Amino acid sequence: MGHKVYIIAEAGVNHNGSLAAAKRMVDAARAAGCDAVKFQTFKADAVVIARSPQSGYQLLNTRSDEPQREMLRKLELSYREFEALFRYCARKKIDFLSTPFDLESVDFLGALGMKIFKIPSGEVTNKPLIERIAGKYRAIIMSTGMCYVEEIRTALGWIRKVQAAGAVRPQITLLHCVSQYPALPVDVNISAMAQMRSMFKLPVGFSDHTLGIEISIAAAALGASVLEKHFTLDRSLPGPDHAASLEPEELKALVKAVRSVEMAIGDGVKKPVPAEMLVRRTGRRSIVAARAIQKGERFTPENITCKRPAGGVSASEWDRVIGLRAKRAFIKDQRIRI
Repeated sequence: MGHKVYIIAEAGVNHNGSLAAAKRMVDAARAAGCDAVKFQTFKADAVVIARSPQSGYQLLNTRSDEPQREMLRKLELSYREFEALFRYCARKKIDFLSTPFDLESVDFLGALGMKIFKIPSGEVTNKPLIERIAGKYRAIIMSTGMCYVEEIRTALGWIRKVQAAGAVRPQITLLHCVSQYPALPVDVNISAMAQMRSMFKLPVGFSDHTLGIEISIAAAALGASVLEKHFTLDRSLPGPDHAASLEPEELKALVKAVRSVEMAIGDGVKKPVPAEMLVRRTGRRSIVAARAIQKGERFTPENITCKRPAGGVSASEWDRVIGLRAKRAFIKDQRIRI
């Protein structure tokens, strides 16, 4: 993860089952300056039971009452297509990520060579899936939407137990998340990142389901190490996730803003920066003669004052100068020497 903030462009299923569209999304994420583009790998039959209804936001966005499994089948990419996407991302020099939603997909992505596994919010209580992911000994990013603290603690325990058995402990990052599509700012509570960071002693980031880019920018300012944001080639496309996604130019604006914020965070040490030194010299004040002063005359509030620029006796030395005798004569506005 080269930058301070690792930015994941969440393509999800916004390719609508088209490899060509998925590749265009890779291009868009790369052009925006993202570190990774992330998809979703699943077999609909292994994820949801027959005739299970779509969730509320899916019904709203798809405008169809077909069962969830039928809707998901249309959004699948084959393993062969994911292999092509993996190679395409390598050529484009952007990290390939994909969230597995079933055990077979975990094994497939592990064999593919994916470097980071993502556990989505809905799977935090899926012990078999989490243990299979933990056994791949790759870095793990886990979203925590809908979670109580104890559910997060339990899932981390499953991961660590498996990893400890293999004498390996790759990096784990937790993402604060609100599993609402779109999430409302009033519900986001991004300050929860600080509690998670303190409680679990792990890097923390944010998976952003809000509209717009400002909440992600705020999360970066609050120290998110990873940001994940849904995007689409066109928000008007049919499908469950397009409506709450950024379009390519918005994604580019997000990345630009976050890169500015991460630079602005700095090292936390309060000191003048080199760019301030000229202003420091011209903007600070020296003690100068308020009128002509004779040699031997005492300095008083009536015959000295403080004016720009710096370079003489600093105005901060006022109390030390008052009462001293002039060792030479000064004309008005001449910087005092003692």
